[in-house]
Amino acid sequence: MIAFDLQCAEGHIFEGWFDNNEAFKEQKKKNLISCPICNSMDVSKILSPIAIKKTTQFQKDAPPHHDQLTEISEKIVDYVEKNFDNVGCDFAKEALKIHYGATEPRNIRGVSTPEEEKVLNKEGIQYFKIPMPQRPDSES
Repeated sequence: MIAFDLQCAEGHIFEGWFDNNEAFKEQKKKNLISCPICNSMDVSKILSPIAIKKTTQFQKDAPPHHDQLTEISEKIVDYVEKNFDNVGCDFAKEALKIHYGATEPRNIRGVSTPEEEKVLNKEGIQYFKIPMPQRPDSES
């Protein structure tokens, strides 16, 4: 099977799967291919945005773009550390206080147990969990 990027005369872009190029030509000739948006049968193949990276040496220590991933991770950690109050193990308690107006709303971060998360969910408190990567210069 091969996937082609297709475009109709109206400019709608969609994908079609065929056994091979000949199958595409045959189906097009029989008017079996139509745009899923406007049903136009005036469909043609367009160039697909693909890239194939060829490398001469296998890197077993670092995945592709390791430096970029590290930089992004560091930016996330910096942002969270600068913009969220670290309430540590009191995360659930502080989230409940904010939710019920006992304290001023603010961005908080910390940890919670599965039981505390059940309470937060039951109370309708929205939160999300992100794994915080270790900084390369911090000790484990």
